[in-house]
Amino acid sequence: MPTLILVRHGRSTANTAGVLAGRAPGVSLDAYGREQAAALPGRLRDLPLAAAVSSPLERCRETLAPLVAARAGLELHTEERVTECDYGDWTGRKLGELSDEPLMTTVQQHPSAAAFPGGESMRAMQHRAVEAVREWNARIAAEHGEDAYYVLCSHGDIIKSLVADALGMHLDLFQRITAGPCSVTAIRYTPLRPFLLRLGETGELGSLAPQEDAAAGAPGDAAGGDAQGRAAVGGGV
Repeated sequence: MPTLILVRHGRSTANTAGVLAGRAPGVSLDAYGREQAAALPGRLRDLPLAAAVSSPLERCRETLAPLVAARAGLELHTEERVTECDYGDWTGRKLGELSDEPLMTTVQQHPSAAAFPGGESMRAMQHRAVEAVREWNARIAAEHGEDAYYVLCSHGDIIKSLVADALGMHLDLFQRITAGPCSVTAIRYTPLRPFLLRLGETGELGSLAPQEDAAAGAPGDAAGGDAQGRAAVGGGV
C-alpha cells in the first residue's frame, strides 16, 4: 500500500499570536511559514509523489502551493475530512486563557472523552481523519500502484491522531506525539501493519526515497518492512 507523507502546515499568524485558530477564516502563513513552504519542494525532491491532498483551510493550501507549482502534473486535491478539529466556542481564543478551563485537563489527560462546546469530539476528529487516509490509500494504490507516495497537508492534532492510529496507540496517549509547523511525518501502509518512518522531521528526507533493495522486496529494507508488511528482525539495515 502507499506511503503517506504527512506535512503539517507552516507557521501561521495564529501560531505566533498564541491563538487557537481552529477553522476560523483568514488564518494564513506568517513570513517564516512562507519560507518553510518555499523550502518544502527541495526537502521532498527525491520523493516520487503521485498526488497532493490538502485540508481546505488556507494555511494548508498555502503550504503546498510551492510544491505543486514545482512539480509538473502534480494535482492538488482538497479533503474536508482532514481539516482542523472543530473547536467550537474555543475557536479564536487565546491559548493562555484556555489553560484554566476545566476541559483543558481532559484534553491533555483523557482526550478520548473531550468534546469541545459547540464543536466536535476528539474521537470524531480521529475517526474522520483515519477514514479519509484509508480511502486515499486505496485510491492512490488503484491509480498509481501499491508502492506510490503521496503528500497530505493537515494540522497538528489531525497528524498526531493519525500517528496514534498507525502505532496502535489509544487516543488518550496521542498528546505524547509532537509535529511542529512544516514538519514531515511519513507512514508506510502495508496489508499487515503501518510503519512509522518519520515523525516531525524538519530536515533531510532523501532516505525516504525508494531503495533498490526495497523495490526487490527484501525483508527488513530501510523503507520500513517488506511489501507484505513483515518487520525487520534484529533492527534491519
